[in-house]
Formats: sequence, C-alpha cells, structure tokens
Amino acid sequence: MKDTLDSSAAVARAQEKKPPEPAVPASAASDTVAEHEGFTNRKLIRPSLPSRAERPASRPPRSAESAERNPGMPERAERPSASIKKSAPPEQTHAENFYYQKQIQTKTPMVIVLNDGEEIRGVIEWYDRNCLKINRTGSLPNLLIYKPSIKYLFKESESKR
Repeated sequence: MKDTLDSSAAVARAQEKKPPEPAVPASAASDTVAEHEGFTNRKLIRPSLPSRAERPASRPPRSAESAERNPGMPERAERPSASIKKSAPPEQTHAENFYYQKQIQTKTPMVIVLNDGEEIRGVIEWYDRNCLKINRTGSLPNLLIYKPSIKYLFKESESKR
C-alpha cells in the first residue's frame, strides 16, 4: 500500500546528496528554507471551463404561463424537495415504558380500568411487554394483569377532582 517514500526520509536523502551550500543572507533565508527541506513551490493548475454562453442548457426554459402563475416558485418537477421522501416515524416511541417506569419509581397509586369496566386500585410494581403487576393495599391480593385486557389507567389522585 505504501509504495512511496516517507517525506521525512526523502528530505534526509536529499540533504545527504547535496554538498553544503554557502552562507545565505537573512533576507534570502526564508526562500531557501523550503528548498533545504526538500519542498518546492507548486503552481495551482485550474482547468479551463467553458463560459456560460458555450455551456449547453441543463434544463428547458420555463413556459411563460407557468412563470406568470408563480413568478418566484419553480415548477413542480424542478423543486428539490419533490424527489426527497420523508422517513417513516419510529415504530415505538417508548413513551409507555417511560410512563410505567416513572409511576413505579414514585409508587403512584393508580386506577386500572379493565375492558369489562372493573376498576383495580394499586401501585404498579413491575411491567413487561405483555402485563403489569399491581400491588394492592390492605388484605387484597396482588394481581398480574394482561395489557390487552386494560381499557385505560390513570392516577388515583386525578379521580378525586
């Protein structure tokens, strides 16, 4: 991969081959510093480009009636955003997981309303993709509730308003 010599090695070889040069005044020293290091000034070469008159038209001219309708707007086919597609929104936003995690950490009393209308009151202990574990107060047993059977849930403090 590395077929060429390292620039520092090339500089060292160039200095070995050259005989020592006579002392140079300080004003000319800056010009010869580059030569001593093995580097020379390079001229920037720019390609000659055809002038605007010689260039072929990249697109056909707009029709007069479309220019009258929308003088500042390009035609639909010329708009740059016409070919760019928006990306689809993410499948899962994790908002549900964030909500459950917050309620678990603060041990917020919740009311879970099931599909049949039954209300279950308790604190969410843990959750996974398919269910919630609810700790209930008093002598009531803790419950494992499948998410498809939940109609909606809310904070118990919001029901007293």
